[in-house]
Amino acid sequence: MRTYLLPPEEESGMRKPTMTEEHFIFPLGTVLFPGGALPLKIFEQRYIEMTKTCLRDNRPFGVCLIREGHEVGAPAVPENVGCLASIERWEMPQLGVFHLVARGGDRFRLHDTRVAKNGLLSGSISRIESAGANEEVDPACRDVLKLIIEHVGEANFPSPVLLDDANWVSYRLAEILPVDVRLKQELLAIDEARTRFERLREVLTEEGLISRNV
Repeated sequence: MRTYLLPPEEESGMRKPTMTEEHFIFPLGTVLFPGGALPLKIFEQRYIEMTKTCLRDNRPFGVCLIREGHEVGAPAVPENVGCLASIERWEMPQLGVFHLVARGGDRFRLHDTRVAKNGLLSGSISRIESAGANEEVDPACRDVLKLIIEHVGEANFPSPVLLDDANWVSYRLAEILPVDVRLKQELLAIDEARTRFERLREVLTEEGLISRNV
């Protein structure tokens, strides 16, 4: 059994005790945000076993962007901020293949990982408290998202549509913008919606979707 030790966080004053949980970790080449949908085709034996366990025990698994390595083959090294995923729908169209749709839940911080004999990662995580519930929605970001929703249809977004919820708006923009996954990871790791909106406004300005004076 191998263990990857992840970079420690900076120490800054007194810290409250952290409650940790053990979960399977699925490193992917994509970033999952809270509330987002994640379609998956599962065919590797290690992830088939993970899926069966999660379905049997009604438990989530952790999704992390790959920092080093690849989705298939040797275990990849994941980023240390990810998002829990719960299986909403599944089918097995042929023996040895699962088709899943998972839904993003709480963000988490990954403290360490372990590799089982079958190559499946698991790790100790602590959930990141949701911030931004009472923060104001950035008007320019909301307007851009509203236009996108009207163009592609509400059915392509998690229901209900919450255009007055700062986290919902910032997460939905972050997941649909055509930007590099490393930037998406940066947005996922930001705790405050206000700071996430500031970064999103920079991106929207660079893409010419909003004016610098808005």
